[in-house]
Amino acid sequence: MTRAKIELGDVTPHNIKQLKKLNTVVFPVSYNDKFYKDVLEAGELAKLAYYNDIVVGAVCCRIDTSENSRRLYIMTLGCLYPYRRLGIGTLMVEHVLKYVEQDGNFDSIFLHVQVNNEGAIDFYKKFGFEIVETKEHYYKRIEPADAHVLQKTIREPQANVPLLNGSVPHAKTNGHD
Repeated sequence: MTRAKIELGDVTPHNIKQLKKLNTVVFPVSYNDKFYKDVLEAGELAKLAYYNDIVVGAVCCRIDTSENSRRLYIMTLGCLYPYRRLGIGTLMVEHVLKYVEQDGNFDSIFLHVQVNNEGAIDFYKKFGFEIVETKEHYYKRIEPADAHVLQKTIREPQANVPLLNGSVPHAKTNGHD
C-alpha cells in the first residue's frame, strides 16, 4: 500500500472557490466576501490541505494586535470528515506553530471553538492550547451559541512595556525603595 501524500498549498484566486466550498461543508457558520478577500492576501497564514492532490482541509489565520499584545488568530482550521484522524489537522497546526516560531514576535495563538465541540477542544489541547474564556452568544445563528476561547501562550507579555495609560510597570526591588 502506498503512503498518502499530505501537503499544504497556497490559497490563490484560482482555488479560492474550493476554500469557500470546503468551509460551507466543514463549518456551521458562513463567511463573507471580505473574509475571502483577506485570505487571498494572507500569504503563509492561509493554506489549503491536500490529500493525494485533493483539497480536504484548510487553515486561515490573521494577526491580531488588540489587548496590548501581538497574537495570531486562527479564524478557521478544518478538514472534511472522512479525512480526519489522518494527520492533516496536525500538519496545519504545525504549520501555524512554525510560522509563529519563525516570526518570533507573537505573544500567543488563539481561536474560538463551539462549547460542545469536544473533538476540536481535545485536538487543540494536545498542542498546548487551553480554555481561557467562554464567550456567551458568540455565534449568531447556531446552537449552542457559546464559544470557548482556546489559547496557547508563546511568551508572557513583556515587562517594562508601557501600560495602556502610558506608565511603565514598577520594577520590584528587595523592599528598600
